[in-house]
Amino acid sequence: MSVALTGGRVLNGRGFVEGLGVVIDGGRITAVLPEAEALGRADARYDLAGGRLVPGFVDTQVNGGGGVLFNDDVSVEAIAAIGQAHRRFGTTGFLPTLISEDLDAIDRAMRAVEQAIAAGVPGVLGVHVEGPFLSAERAGIHDKAKFRTLDDHAIRLLGSLKAGRTLVTLAPERTQSDCIGKLVASGVVVAAGHTDATYEETQAALAAGIAGFTHLFNAMSPLASRAPGAVGAALEDASSICGIIVDGRHIHPAVLRLALRCKPADRFMLVTDAMPSVGLTEKSFTLQGRTITVENGVCVGPDGTLAGSDLDMAQAVRNTVEMMGVELPDALRMASQTPAQFLGLDHELGRIAPGLRADLVLLDDAGEVVTTWIGGQLPA
Repeated sequence: MSVALTGGRVLNGRGFVEGLGVVIDGGRITAVLPEAEALGRADARYDLAGGRLVPGFVDTQVNGGGGVLFNDDVSVEAIAAIGQAHRRFGTTGFLPTLISEDLDAIDRAMRAVEQAIAAGVPGVLGVHVEGPFLSAERAGIHDKAKFRTLDDHAIRLLGSLKAGRTLVTLAPERTQSDCIGKLVASGVVVAAGHTDATYEETQAALAAGIAGFTHLFNAMSPLASRAPGAVGAALEDASSICGIIVDGRHIHPAVLRLALRCKPADRFMLVTDAMPSVGLTEKSFTLQGRTITVENGVCVGPDGTLAGSDLDMAQAVRNTVEMMGVELPDALRMASQTPAQFLGLDHELGRIAPGLRADLVLLDDAGEVVTTWIGGQLPA
């Protein structure tokens, strides 16, 4: 049954527009028209009650949520629980993220994602394999004992996902340009992260096919006067997309504002790097044998090392407006259109336009999520 969503403000290329109706049918947006015309094309109406209708948020880095950590439970049920927890905060597309593990665990995680997509689990778009091809000098909370070099066997495994997108985060200095090229040729999206690479090494990785950077500034060689590092290469490069965690703790807001002067807003995508605490009142969990607690909205290990976040995408959007001075339409695109482009899914997701999947979020004036649609379906 076709439905016309009317009575709100619709985000399009010009910003928020009143008087538009969005018709959805068969899981897709079939028309964006003046409200009267939209109602004439639909079997039913959904009243947006003056709210803002925006594209669904796409989060490329979701370690967990709703009390579930993907590393601990690589199952269809776990992926569904994580997606359900984040949907409450506007995330309609996500990559369950496995932090540095052995290859057999990576294999199990990839197979679980295939099964979740086949089962129609709402929102799952693929998998993010964050490590174990990382720098020990920039390990962060990752277990260094899991780290290894990228070889042909690992490349074949990482390119084996039969449904959805695979994102791999690696340290460029821990591999060779031809290995990066092989991953890209197999359809993998490759990002630099947890890296101590020099500026020159990062440039070479960009030339080899690196598409972006995982949590820019965090766990990577910094920008210095005579050593621009991975951060300098990321900010200088015009095409790569940088993930940023906008919680006020991972990166100082002033640093984020400076980054926006180097690259346009559409070269930054919001990520949560979320942990199981998102969606729960209980704010502690175990990660690879270490107790992680939430302190002032940030997940930290026993020694104070940052261990992901307690952030959700709706809060990330609000923070981007408040801390970075970004206009709301741009902040929303950083949460939807840009990550969809990064994954090569912008022909399917990230905008409100005819032909695209009906992944939508209704926000109130405070930026809180009222409801969501994934493939045209409201939450059960």
